[in-house]
Amino acid sequence: MAKKAAAIEAEQARPLTWKTVIKRALVIAVAGVAIYLVLPGLIAVLGAFPRLSTLNPAWFMVALAAELASFTCNFALQRLALRTRGWLAVVTAGLAGNAVTDSLPGGDAAGAAVQFRMLTEAGFDTDTAVGGLTAFSLIGVGGLLALPVFALPAIVAGAPASPGLIHTALLGLAGFALYAIFGVIVLRTERPLATLGRVAQNLRNRITRGRRPPLTGLDQRLLSERDTIRAVLGRKWAEAAVLTAGRLGFDYGCLLAALRATGASPRPSLVLLAYSATGIIALFPITPGGLGIVEASLSGLLILAGVHPGYAFLATLGYRIASYWLPLLAGPPAYLIHRHRYGRPPPQRATTAAEGPGQ
Repeated sequence: MAKKAAAIEAEQARPLTWKTVIKRALVIAVAGVAIYLVLPGLIAVLGAFPRLSTLNPAWFMVALAAELASFTCNFALQRLALRTRGWLAVVTAGLAGNAVTDSLPGGDAAGAAVQFRMLTEAGFDTDTAVGGLTAFSLIGVGGLLALPVFALPAIVAGAPASPGLIHTALLGLAGFALYAIFGVIVLRTERPLATLGRVAQNLRNRITRGRRPPLTGLDQRLLSERDTIRAVLGRKWAEAAVLTAGRLGFDYGCLLAALRATGASPRPSLVLLAYSATGIIALFPITPGGLGIVEASLSGLLILAGVHPGYAFLATLGYRIASYWLPLLAGPPAYLIHRHRYGRPPPQRATTAAEGPGQ
């Protein structure tokens, strides 16, 4: 895990080469093409901005409160992963890293580097930071894949749904089943993961033969990282599951409240399918924070769920203000607060105390 964090840091600090410039240009080009393709949906959502004043203030405040609760659960998960009781370092590093991720094309690596560096400055061990956050990000993906399962009973009971949403539910069920099976195999056995490591290592060495030194020991590194993730979870898996459910549930509640703020009252089960499908699409970081892709897909899926187009665009805008734009704007102040509190200490390998830093 330390090597992974060091690689992230080295990648960010490495001088620009023509290959790096080309790679970054391609990332920006792909993001630009993606935004262009979904531009009509994005324009339709942003076009609802003048109608924000028509939102029911009480329901919109509920939406903001639900999103705040979702972020609180997310930071509580990170505290659990980092084995600390403190909040300040975790929250400021998380908000700053999120702002970088959501403002740059392909910004996941840059955002992770900022977050890990800030956590290290606050006294956290890099191994703990990378291992813990990796563990709970995997739990979050599993929870997202499980969401369509909860909408299936309503569909089976006869709730009217478009074929597209029904297919979403079935794909979600299949994806969650495969994810769960794969997770159990990886966490409880060694041979499949070691075999995967050796195959990936051989493939990489064949592709880069003569250009880079051969890679060795990937199978053992994968097993070591698996053991780190398993150790991080330990006996905290139930608490982690509850916090993951809270993070997703409150975020979904934010969308429901935004819909109610417009005056729409669609079936929650169908909205859940639209929400989960959009979340799965957003896992692929094509544009910064899913900008354009989330707006287009969520508004379109809400229309399939029976929401009037005008309400769907306005609710999507309200939801994105709460879940994307406000956290993005909170990033720079969080960074300044962190810098004021912890400064920039000389590089050293720190370990997390029993009480944890960031008190």
